[in-house]
Amino acid sequence: MAQTIRTIKKYPNRRLYDTEISSYITLEEVRQLVLDSETFEVRDAKSGEDLTRSVLLQIISEHEEKGQPMLSPQLLSQIIRFYGDSLQGFMGPYLERSLQVFLDQQQQFRTQLNSLLGQTPWSMLNELTERNMEAWKSMQRGLVDAATQANPANPANRGTKK
Repeated sequence: MAQTIRTIKKYPNRRLYDTEISSYITLEEVRQLVLDSETFEVRDAKSGEDLTRSVLLQIISEHEEKGQPMLSPQLLSQIIRFYGDSLQGFMGPYLERSLQVFLDQQQQFRTQLNSLLGQTPWSMLNELTERNMEAWKSMQRGLVDAATQANPANPANRGTKK
């Protein structure tokens, strides 16, 4: 079954209308669609022009103004410098791939952290204790074996020449 693209219409009064739920929505609700990985497009209600990018940039802009910004002035300046540059066409795909690698590494880190934190403190302590006991037993066996072989009174060592 093909996934349909959710359409949001933007009216001249700057209001956004979600055609799927037949209701006006806010920019924050559009942001939630992004967080929920919903596929959507924003279209001008009159002309049908695709406004998705400008709405997404507006969401980024609003979030950059609040709290701790993610995009420094230096980074923004560097991005602006690529507009009109001969390498402009490579910058978007490069940033997308770089961000995907970062997201993959972040997911891998979270998975590893969750596997560690998913254990109760007691199970972690028990596992550590068992490993320490095995290491201790192995060391003791090694010492006993070494002492047995070094003892000339040991019947197992009689009849062997050194």
